[in-house]
Amino acid sequence: MALRVAVIGSGPAGIYTAEALVKQSAEPVQVDVLERLPTPYGLVRYGVAPDHTSIKSIANYLRRVLELPEVRFLGGVTLGEHVSVDDLLGAYDAVVYCTGAMVDRKLGIPGEDLPGSVAATDFVNWYCGHPDVDPGRFTLDSPEVAVIGVGNVAVDVVRVLAKTADELRATDVPHDVLQRLSESQVKAIHMVGRRGPEHAKFTLKELRELGDLANADVCVRPDEAIVLGGDFPRQVQGNIKVLQSWAAREPVGRPRRLDVRFWLRPVEILGAERVEGLKLERTRLSQEGRVVGTGEFETLPVGMVLRSVGYQSVPLPGVPFSDKTMTVPNEAGRVRDREYVAGWLKRGPTGVIGTNKSDAAETVRTLLSDLEGRDRVAARPIDELLAERGIRPITYDEWLAIEAAEAELARSLGRGERVKLVGLEAMLRACRP
Repeated sequence: MALRVAVIGSGPAGIYTAEALVKQSAEPVQVDVLERLPTPYGLVRYGVAPDHTSIKSIANYLRRVLELPEVRFLGGVTLGEHVSVDDLLGAYDAVVYCTGAMVDRKLGIPGEDLPGSVAATDFVNWYCGHPDVDPGRFTLDSPEVAVIGVGNVAVDVVRVLAKTADELRATDVPHDVLQRLSESQVKAIHMVGRRGPEHAKFTLKELRELGDLANADVCVRPDEAIVLGGDFPRQVQGNIKVLQSWAAREPVGRPRRLDVRFWLRPVEILGAERVEGLKLERTRLSQEGRVVGTGEFETLPVGMVLRSVGYQSVPLPGVPFSDKTMTVPNEAGRVRDREYVAGWLKRGPTGVIGTNKSDAAETVRTLLSDLEGRDRVAARPIDELLAERGIRPITYDEWLAIEAAEAELARSLGRGERVKLVGLEAMLRACRP
């Protein structure tokens, strides 16, 4: 009898876990990848910027895993709504939770809940066509926008804001979103970091892309680009060099302007009924290396604030969760008997997409060691339970039908390889006409 494992989540962590189970198991294994959305690939589909086609090509690798005979995709199945942990433990020998980190951290400042103050993940989900976000959610009618954070997500957000709709036309951005981008009134984008250039979290490749923007002047203030001596890693040295070269540039009058700011922290989002400004305080490092305010303030006249200061996971129904680390407590991936975790939900939002591969491999080694020699769970298949509850999962073939419909939509619009369908209804019409 094959070892049966349920993997919850079909992003990179979940699919790498499925792959590791197939490769590492010395006995037959059957892996069901359960996903609440009709579509697989998680952040590769809904988190990678649309103009980063090379990174999005990781989906081709993940696709091959889902096409293994030992792996099955079950879309449209939600833990806590359609099935419980007990249901899964009654149908599988083990369960691995791989749902990632789905929400942004809060700034914790006054005015954060004003309309126009938005988590960067919501904005990313919008331009990536996530079915949880209405394509009409954002109207880019403010001339000035602030993005809080100096990591790769912030860089993606400001790049999309700075580009023209025509520059994104060949990507898979949903057509309604592309229309909104074409109507954008944004003229100035402020990317704000609490610390200096040497502390920024973006990678050099992502940073350099900003310097190649055809539609925006990229500006850095010389006094904010100063870095005192230090033995910095090569990546950091590269970032500093690029930023200081921008500080020596003169704007050439492109339609938009991107100001990359350092040594400023948000202290209040201003406005009566919606965002009307962002109050910032100049910062410095204390002797202990902490960021402290200097009492010098400035206000940016922005109509939207996008918060990009880190991701965090959310609790899963019936699964242990630490409010301190915002992860599922585990030992090398083990949570409880026959329950495991992998990816950001296991270790926090660190590393790149490929980091999930070694992380998943560790969890699978723990799982296989724990289950070696144990009796298999003798219970009815999950299919019977779902059928009893009137739940018909999205199959892998139905996902391929959604993909084909997106390719056909792109052809009909004269746009690239595919244009994302938006909303569950449109996806279901495509795969179950």
